[in-house]
Amino acid sequence: MRDGAYSNTALFGADAGCGLVAVEPRGDAGIEAFFRDGEAVRSEHFPLRPVLWSAQGGPGAERLEGGLGLDWLVRCGGWGELLALQRTLKSAGSTYFTWSDPATHFLAVTGRTLFKGMGFDDIRRLQIDIETDTADGHGFSNAARDQIAAIALSDNTGWEEFLLAKPDDADSEKSILEECSRLIRARNPDVIEGHNLFRFDLPFLAARAKKHRVLLGWGRGGEAMTSRASRLQIAEKTIQYTRFSTYGRHFVDTYILAQLYDVATRELDSFGLKALARHLQVAEPERVQIPGKDIARTWRDGSADFRMYALQDVRETRSVAAALSGSSFYQSQMFPLNYQDVILRGNATKIDMLFLREYLRRGHSIPLPPEMRPFPGGLTDIFETGVIREVWHCDASSLYPSVILAFDIAPARDRLGTFPSLLADLREFRLQAKADARTESDPRKKAGLDALQQAFKTLINSFYGYLGFSQGHFADLSAAEDVTARGRQILTDMVDWLRGQGARVIEIDTDGVYFHPPEGVSPEVLGARMAESLPAGIEVEFGRRYVAMFSYKAKNYALLPPDGRIAVKGAALKSRGMEPYLREYLEALIRNLLEGRAKDAAALEEEWLQRMGTLPIEKLAKTETLQDSPESYKRKISQSSRNRSAAFELALASGRPYVAGDQVSYYISGTSKKVVAYEDARRLEEFDPGCPDVNLSYYRAKLQDLAAKFRAFLPMQDSLF
Repeated sequence: MRDGAYSNTALFGADAGCGLVAVEPRGDAGIEAFFRDGEAVRSEHFPLRPVLWSAQGGPGAERLEGGLGLDWLVRCGGWGELLALQRTLKSAGSTYFTWSDPATHFLAVTGRTLFKGMGFDDIRRLQIDIETDTADGHGFSNAARDQIAAIALSDNTGWEEFLLAKPDDADSEKSILEECSRLIRARNPDVIEGHNLFRFDLPFLAARAKKHRVLLGWGRGGEAMTSRASRLQIAEKTIQYTRFSTYGRHFVDTYILAQLYDVATRELDSFGLKALARHLQVAEPERVQIPGKDIARTWRDGSADFRMYALQDVRETRSVAAALSGSSFYQSQMFPLNYQDVILRGNATKIDMLFLREYLRRGHSIPLPPEMRPFPGGLTDIFETGVIREVWHCDASSLYPSVILAFDIAPARDRLGTFPSLLADLREFRLQAKADARTESDPRKKAGLDALQQAFKTLINSFYGYLGFSQGHFADLSAAEDVTARGRQILTDMVDWLRGQGARVIEIDTDGVYFHPPEGVSPEVLGARMAESLPAGIEVEFGRRYVAMFSYKAKNYALLPPDGRIAVKGAALKSRGMEPYLREYLEALIRNLLEGRAKDAAALEEEWLQRMGTLPIEKLAKTETLQDSPESYKRKISQSSRNRSAAFELALASGRPYVAGDQVSYYISGTSKKVVAYEDARRLEEFDPGCPDVNLSYYRAKLQDLAAKFRAFLPMQDSLF
């Protein structure tokens, strides 16, 4: 981070102090702040003076400028005083706003943020992974029944430790739990990372520690962890989990980081650690593979592979966290939030905090969020389907942010001009970080600059969303509507211009256009000509060219770039709801079409039908994520407010304590191709290869139904049709 950037108080806060790695409430009116300087960590105590905005004045309230509605500010002497004031205002029906977290109050009031002056490698990050026993006859571990087999630990200095318990030895398990806590305090990390940390490792550790009456004192001063039930909404997914906290440190769950990454890329087929590491190209060399059902046996047999398997888990966790959390790290230098909260809070909420902190600093009143109403969104359209060879893509770079800046669009109630100022500065900082990354020769510094520019990019692209954010104090639906209207017009003008140049336009997808180019012109020339036809401030990029495109329907297409790595977009072509064999069939079909092998594509259906009986059960089984708790599902079934689900019925029958966000894998048994799924479903763990009961008629019919959707794009063959 360049020192000049820190002088932007609206973005980075008014206090430029460096090295702050955590803040925690200490008593009613105090905050303990932790600072890192190399290996040394020191703490300081500061007063906590929480604030509350109110629509009505009162004892001790100060009048703010602006007349935006919440015109009075109360500065409280401690947390208890703030809570008492809230109760008084609530009982009186008064309108007010305040934050619910003491750390946010301290950071916002003082203008401090975490990690200023630090790079990602300057913080101490510790990784943890546990392996557990599974009782015979069960397909899963249960903390009430099964012991911890091993705890693997590592950190970003290269240190590693493997704590092994003896089978059926309570003292041994208790010993490794105690040693784990001792090692964490000794290594003194700022961040503790794990994969599926909140939904498996930490709940399991907490349950086993409680059984042995062991204190998991992982806090800076040996304080015990705390936990509470929580839910996280990520795009269309609701993840139910237990949120853990420990004093003076932050937990980072790479499973959640993967969910956030996938919202932006839609590239992940699995959220498991090993698949994620392979996708990010950080998998351990010579990776030891032990199927989940064999882990307990491998441990009991004393296999040497068991130790390496666990250590490779924490190494991959460290690499995955480094690959996915850099943006959140640099965002922590901007927002008045602890690192753990930066990851878990939505972007619009975080942007709102920037506004509130700046208006607080400048003594200005704030408005209440506006009432919501629908308004038209971005432009999407499709003009051709099928396989088109030689396709280019042009897009308006950061279309909505560019429209906002080019046409001076801003929230009407932003009297201080914070919105356009922040957006312009963010864009400038991002361009500088990208330029620095291009010239940087040190790989570590280059990675840091790339993470920094990605943090800026994430925020830049969230400013439009903030305009329509229901909880945004400065949200402005008229401004949001203006942005989308101008964006639609720009895309329409781009399409008309391209057609005027002789291009065949295939599809519009929100901020870009796919087209078959006119003859005899380069992307550079075409781009320069188009730029002249667009409003000032709107830039276009013609950087992507494809060997072929398969256009199926709106927002569902596949692209073949020169390097052969096919990109697929749209649920109709890449649905996680499909069984693996259907996804593989569809991937092969699309590749054959894009590579010009239409006859091979047409023959695939018959080939897969012939192979069906030889496919492993894992290829046929379906995996579903529970979007609700089983208890809520039961209640809705009893009220006839939803249909029965195979995944939920199996979860309930299993006896396992499933929660929202968990996954259930199952296959369909029987012989008829027409089934009632929840009646004929069997959990994958129940499949007996010695006595297979898989319903091949059902799975063949599903393949034929899928193939039928694409026959219009295939050459007719008598043997098939």
